[in-house]
Amino acid sequence: MQKIREIVIFGLGETAHLAYEYFTHDSEYQVVAFSVDPEYMDVGEFAGLPVVSSKEVANRFPPSSYGAFVAASSGKLNRVRRSVYERTKALGYSLVSYVSSHAFVWHNVAIGENCFILEDNTLQPFVEVGNDVVLWSGNHVGHRSVIRDHCFISSHCVISGYCTINESCFLGVNCTLENNLEIGEDNFIGAGAIIRKSTSPKDFYQEDKTALAKIDSHRLFKL
Repeated sequence: MQKIREIVIFGLGETAHLAYEYFTHDSEYQVVAFSVDPEYMDVGEFAGLPVVSSKEVANRFPPSSYGAFVAASSGKLNRVRRSVYERTKALGYSLVSYVSSHAFVWHNVAIGENCFILEDNTLQPFVEVGNDVVLWSGNHVGHRSVIRDHCFISSHCVISGYCTINESCFLGVNCTLENNLEIGEDNFIGAGAIIRKSTSPKDFYQEDKTALAKIDSHRLFKL
């Protein structure tokens, strides 16, 4: 069977625009159209390509000839993206993944479908990444760690070795997971958090904000 190289991006927001850039300039795939639900059909064209209703897309771009990529952010603990992903699969589309040519991915790393792995990620040996996972730029995923389906790892997160991140989690920028932990499903781990032990489902971790000093910058530098 000939490999599908032309794809439809499902989505029309900033993530979709970024996906178009990455797929167009750093992948073997060619984006041929965008698709959204009818209530979001504000334009008929985006990035010079047609925008097609999700009710009509399978007729105009049949799943037998075209692949798909669902481009959405982490809203509602990834429920928004997951819903579109599941509906797109139900239409019969094969979901493709984007892995940046500037990511370090060891040869035995397993990556599922509809993943979005951006530049400067490090995925060490025996890492497993499930379906519909976003790894924004600059993360470290240590050896033998597992990231299950529908997760969003933002930027510059450190996931040490032998960790498991269960479904539908969000990890904020610069958070750190110590070695050999399990993160329960539906966790929201805020920016800068340091996780030293395994967590329960639905846990929410948030670091205190940096304190505002009692003097301003002009006084500090005697300006």
